[in-house]
Amino acid sequence: MSKRILVVDDSPIILATAKHALVAAGFTVETRGSVEEVAAHGAEGFELILMDVQMPELFGDDVAAVLRHERAVPAKIYLFSTLPDAELRERAAEAKLDGFISKDRGPEHLVAEVRRILA
Repeated sequence: MSKRILVVDDSPIILATAKHALVAAGFTVETRGSVEEVAAHGAEGFELILMDVQMPELFGDDVAAVLRHERAVPAKIYLFSTLPDAELRERAAEAKLDGFISKDRGPEHLVAEVRRILA
């Protein structure tokens, strides 16, 4: 059975690109385009959640922190953003998340990082 990944991002292009790359690499992927979709459909049952930081409704690191610390979602949670690495590192640490993946490095980097995380 393939590992289940949830990608949360407000950009349909990012969602489609990430899903295509990860599905081609053998993962099962669901996407959510808003915080409301996460609330409506949940975030349980995934091994990994990739959360965009700059969402229109709320900062993704705040949403991820709620998932981790209030909802006790056991998945690994990584921020997924174009923000500078130093800022992503700091945001992930402050929210007590597992880390971050930069969108700027492209789909091949995303797949490599996800394989490393879920190995």
